Amino acid sequence: METGIHELTAGYALDALDTEERRTYEAHLADCGRCKVELASFWSVAEGLAVASSGPAPSSDLRGRILDAARAEPPVVVPFEPRRRRPLVPVLSVAAAVAAAVAIGLGIWASSLSSDLDSTRAALGNEREAAAIVADPSAQTVALQKGTGRLVVTPDGRAALALSGLDPAPAGKTYEVWVIAGSIPPAASGLFPGHEGAELVTIDRMVENGDVVAVTVEKAGGVKAPTQEPIVASKSV
Repeated sequence: METGIHELTAGYALDALDTEERRTYEAHLADCGRCKVELASFWSVAEGLAVASSGPAPSSDLRGRILDAARAEPPVVVPFEPRRRRPLVPVLSVAAAVAAAVAIGLGIWASSLSSDLDSTRAALGNEREAAAIVADPSAQTVALQKGTGRLVVTPDGRAALALSGLDPAPAGKTYEVWVIAGSIPPAASGLFPGHEGAELVTIDRMVENGDVVAVTVEKAGGVKAPTQEPIVASKSV
């Protein structure tokens, strides 16, 4: 099994393993530098494909709004050989209305696209950082006492959570990460929306010996202090 377990890396990266295979692989991953490096590589490729295939389409009702604006204009009939040139103002007004509708629609779409791309870049940047932490051969792996996955901490205190089994956060909610150091109040250390399958989460605060990392479900935007019991909690680093 020791030789064959390395072959599970691709399946784990794609969340294609069954429950028993995933548990066996995660237990092996804790002490296998080779699998950490390969897993980070697979995640990097998957992220690239996600960016290549992503990008919101224009609003589905954009075409309808453009046509409605055009139909609102009175019809203009131009004779094939008119004796007297008719003014072009009505025709131009139709063209102007259509052009304005197109410009407004494209402006809204471009703004939405820019915002979505910024969010995508930020999310991918966080996942790349987390993948680098997980792949660091000098990092230590800390088991979870609650939840499924591992906490990975580098010698300089950078840390990431490798989680699985978390559904997307409910509407109006988010997952919030906390670093707990002794009797000091928990320190807010990042937000993430969650999704089905394996997930890498960068911790926005240095993690030191003796610290515990936890995750709670909080209102969207996060809170200054946890209001719920942790659904994920590591053992002491």
